[in-house]
Amino acid sequence: MMNKPLNLICFFFLFSSITVISAGDDVAGDKNPFTPKAFLNRYWDKEIRNGLPKPSFLFSKASPLSTVEAATFAKLASGNVLSTRLPEFCSAANLLCLPEVAQSLEKHGDDVNFAIYRDKNFTNYGTDRPGGFDSFKNYSDGENVLVNDFRRYSRNSAGHKETFTSYATNANVADQSFHTYGAGATGGGGEFKTYTTETNVPNEVFTSYSDSANGRTQSFNSYTENGNSGQQSFTSYGKNGNGPTEEFTSYGTSSNTAGSGFSNYAETSNAGNDSFKSYGVDMNNPTNSFSNYANGGNGATQTFSTYREKSNVGADSFTSYAKTANAAKIGFDNYGKSFNDGTDTFTSYAKTSTGETKVGFKGYGVKNDFKEYSKEGVSFAKYTNVSSSLSASVKVNKNAASGSLVKKWVEPGKFFREKMLKEGTVMPMPDIRDKLPKRSFLPRSILAKLPFSTSKIDEMKGLFKASDNGSMEKMMRDSLGDCERVPAKGETKRCVGSIEDMIDFATSVLGRNVVVRTTENVNGSKKDVMVGRVNGINGGKVTRSVSCHQSLFPYLLYYCHSVPKVRVYQAELLDPKSKDKINQGVAVCHLDTSDWSPTHGAFMSLGSGPGRIEVCHWIFENDLSWTVAD
Repeated sequence: MMNKPLNLICFFFLFSSITVISAGDDVAGDKNPFTPKAFLNRYWDKEIRNGLPKPSFLFSKASPLSTVEAATFAKLASGNVLSTRLPEFCSAANLLCLPEVAQSLEKHGDDVNFAIYRDKNFTNYGTDRPGGFDSFKNYSDGENVLVNDFRRYSRNSAGHKETFTSYATNANVADQSFHTYGAGATGGGGEFKTYTTETNVPNEVFTSYSDSANGRTQSFNSYTENGNSGQQSFTSYGKNGNGPTEEFTSYGTSSNTAGSGFSNYAETSNAGNDSFKSYGVDMNNPTNSFSNYANGGNGATQTFSTYREKSNVGADSFTSYAKTANAAKIGFDNYGKSFNDGTDTFTSYAKTSTGETKVGFKGYGVKNDFKEYSKEGVSFAKYTNVSSSLSASVKVNKNAASGSLVKKWVEPGKFFREKMLKEGTVMPMPDIRDKLPKRSFLPRSILAKLPFSTSKIDEMKGLFKASDNGSMEKMMRDSLGDCERVPAKGETKRCVGSIEDMIDFATSVLGRNVVVRTTENVNGSKKDVMVGRVNGINGGKVTRSVSCHQSLFPYLLYYCHSVPKVRVYQAELLDPKSKDKINQGVAVCHLDTSDWSPTHGAFMSLGSGPGRIEVCHWIFENDLSWTVAD
C-alpha cells in the first residue's frame, strides 16, 4: 500500500525536475519535456559541460515537431512508409519538399497572357492549335521553390508561338520540365527570354522538344544569366526535324558552375541551323556535354561564336558530334578563350561524314583532346592547343585581381588576407546572407531511420517523391557527393542532419569544452565595412576548429569539417562613416593552402597560388565555427 504512493511521488518529482530544466531555459523554446527541442536541451547539458550560455541561433534550427508528431513520423519512417504522409511531414518538420502539381487540362482557344503565375502542370496545352500566340510573363518570379511541367505542349500545332519572358526570375529552386514540347509542329516558334535569371538552383529539362517539327524556330536569349549552379538538359531536341532553327544568345552569362547537356540534339534532322552566340560568357567553371549532336543529319549548320569566352576554366565534351552527317558546316569562332585553362574533348567528331562536311576553328584557345576525328574538311586558324602554364595563370590572376571579370566570379571581400583584420581597415563585405530555403534539423529519432547515401538514392527519391533528373534528385546527389568525398589531406569531415550529430562531431574533434559562433547578423553585406576591435580566439594562436556549412537538402544538412593550421577571429564591424558598430563578424584564416586548386577563387581574387599565401573568409549567415572555449 505504501509503495504505490511512493512511486507516484517519485514520478512526480522526476517529471517536475525535467520540466523545470526545460521551462527554465528559454533556449529550449518548449515547456514540454518530451519534444525534440527539450531533448536537445538536455543533450547539450550532458555533452557540453562548460556552463556557457546555449547558442540561440543554433537552437532556433532544432526540429519544431511536437511530441506526438515526432513519435508518429518516427514510426512511419521505421516502416518505410513515411512517403505516404510526405506533405504533412514536410509542413510539420519545416522541410524543403517540392509541391505536387496536379494536371491542368485547361483549353484556351484564344491567345492567353499568363502573368504572375506559378506551380502549374500544362498537359496537352495548345495541341493541334492553328496559329495563335501565348505569353508567359513574370511567371513564378521571386518564388522560393517552384515546379512547372509542360507536357505535350503545342504538339502538332501549326504556326503557334509562345514566349517566356522573365520566367522564374530570382527564384531559389526552380524545376521546369518540357516534355514533347512542340513535337510534330509546323512553323511557329518558342522564345525564352530572361528565363531563370539570377535563380539559385535552376533545373530545366527539355525532352523530345520540337521532335519531327517542320520549320519551327526556338530562341534562348539571356537564359539562366547570373544563376548559381543548376543544370539544363536537352534530350532528343529537334530530332528528325526539317529546317529547324535554334538560337542560343547570352546563354548562361555570368553564371556559376552551371552545366548543360545536349543529347541526340538535332539528330537526323534536315537543314538544321543552330547558333550559339555569347554562350557561357563570363561563367565560372561551365560544363557542357554534346552527345550525338546533329548525328546523321543532312545539311546542318552549327555556329559557335564567342562561346565560353572569358570564363574561368570549364570543360566541354563533344561525342559523336555530326558523325555520319551529310554536308554539315560547323564553325568555332573565338571559342573557349578561358581565363584559366579549360578542357575540351572531341570524340568521333564529324567521323565518317560525307558531302564535304566542313569544320573550322578560328581563334580557338583551350586545351583539348581530339580522338577519332575526321581529317577531311577541317581547318584551324589562330588555334592554340595549350593556352597557358600555371605560372602564366598566376600572373593573369595578379593582373586581374581587381578587374571586372574576377568580380563576376568571386565577390569582392569573399576572400582576404590576414593583415586586413586590423583595427581601422576598410574592406568590402561580401553578401553573407543565407540564400538557401529555410529548413529545420530533424530529430535523431527520425533521422537515424532515413536512407542517406548515393547507393540508396532510389529509396531517397521515393521518400521525397523526387522525379528522375529533377532538381530534388540533383540537390540530393550533389550534397551526397560532397558528404562522401574522400577527405582532403589533414581534413576530418562529417555531414550532420541533427544538432545532436553536430555536437558529437564537434566534441569528438575538440573535446567537451567547446563554444560555437557565427557572424551576428547580415549588416554590411555588399558594402564597405571598417574593422573595429579584433579578438583572436584562443589568444590568436594556431588552433583547431570545426566549420559547418549548409548544404541544399530536403532537411537542414550541414557539411562539418576540421582542417589543420587555422586561426579564428572575432571582429567588430563598423559603419565607415559613422563608426557605429553594425555587426560582429567571425573570420577563419587558413594558413596552409598548399592542397588548394590553383584555380580556386581565393587565388583569382588575391593573386598568388597554392601554399604561397594564407586565405581568410567570413563565416556567413547560418554557417558556424566551433572552437575550444577560451
